[in-house]
Amino acid sequence: MERIFSVPLKGGNYTDVYFSETIDKERRITSGNAFAVADSNSSRYLPSGIPSLVLPPGEKEKNWAAVDKILSSSLAHGLARDSVFIGVGGGVILDMTAFAASLYMRGARLVLFPTTLLAMVDATLGGKTGIDYGGGKNLVGTFYPAEAVIISTSTLRTLPDKEFRCGMGEVVKHSFLSSDERLSEFLLTHRAEIERKDEKVLQEMIRLSLEVKIEYITRDPEEKKGIRGALNLGHTFGHALEALRGFSLSHGEAVAWGTAKALLVGKELGITPSSFADSGIELIKSFGFDTGYKLPQAEFDAYYKAIGKDKKKRGGEVRFVLMEGQGKPALQPLPENVIKAAVCC
Repeated sequence: MERIFSVPLKGGNYTDVYFSETIDKERRITSGNAFAVADSNSSRYLPSGIPSLVLPPGEKEKNWAAVDKILSSSLAHGLARDSVFIGVGGGVILDMTAFAASLYMRGARLVLFPTTLLAMVDATLGGKTGIDYGGGKNLVGTFYPAEAVIISTSTLRTLPDKEFRCGMGEVVKHSFLSSDERLSEFLLTHRAEIERKDEKVLQEMIRLSLEVKIEYITRDPEEKKGIRGALNLGHTFGHALEALRGFSLSHGEAVAWGTAKALLVGKELGITPSSFADSGIELIKSFGFDTGYKLPQAEFDAYYKAIGKDKKKRGGEVRFVLMEGQGKPALQPLPENVIKAAVCC
C-alpha cells in the first residue's frame, strides 16, 4: 500500500489517500465494527466478512429512500458512533454512504473505496455528501470528509469505456484549473496509454488530477471563500443538462460539454484567450466528447429553469466558472441571452 496524500482538514484531522490492490488488504484501515455499501455494479469489490448492503445502481437511486436503507441496515447490524461506514462504488454510492455516515449517531467513521475513474478523481476528496432532491442535483447534503480513501486502479480494467470516459471529463476539467500545465501535457502525451488503461499511467494521471482538487479544497474546505467554487467549471451548464435529461446523461459527459461551453462563452466575452479556449475544446474532443451538441430552442426554458436550481447561488445569482487562462478561474453571472446562444441551435 502506498499513501500518496494526507489532506489536511479542519480541526487537525486528515484524509489519507492510498493506492492499493484491494480493500481486503487494508483491514488496518477498516478495522473495528464495519458496514459496507455498494451497488450491483460494484458489489464484486465488497470486503469479505463484513456486513453489507447492495443497492440498485444509477443517479435515479440517489435519494432519501436509499439513505434510509443504509441507516436502517446500519442500525440493524448494531453499528455505533465509532463504527466505520465503507462506501464501495462510484460517486452515487460514495455520496450516499458518506451522507449516511455523517447522520448516523451524529457522525460515524468513514472510508471510501472508489471503483470508477470519476469517483477516484471527483467524489472521494473534499467531503461533499448528498442526494438529489426536488429535481436538482445534490441539493441536500453535508460536508463530511472520509478518514481514508483507498484507490485501486485495477477496478478500471473492467470499467465500460463510456464510464471510463465519464471520469475523463473531470480529469480534463482539472487540467484547465491546474496552476501549471503538467496535467494538460500529460493528457496530450499519454492519450494512447490512458485509453488502453495502462496501470502506471493511470496512477500518475489520478495523482496529478487529485493534486489540483487538493489545491482548491484545502484553501476553501467548506466552499465559503469563493475559491473552491472554481472546481465547478462546466458544472452549472452540465448539471442543468443532466436534470433536463432526467439524469440519463452521464455526469462526466455533461461536465465535459459544460466545460466546452464555458470556454466558448469566455472566448466570446473576451475573458478567455482564444488560444486557450480553442486548445481546451480540442483536448476535450480528443477524448471522445461531443462538444458541439445543441439544445432545441423549445427546450431552453426548461433548461434555464434547471439552472435556477443550482445550489451554488450567491445572493440569488447563479455564477458560472469561466477561465481567464491556465489556472485562472473567474466566477460570474451570465445573461440569459448569452446562455441561450451558447447552448441552443
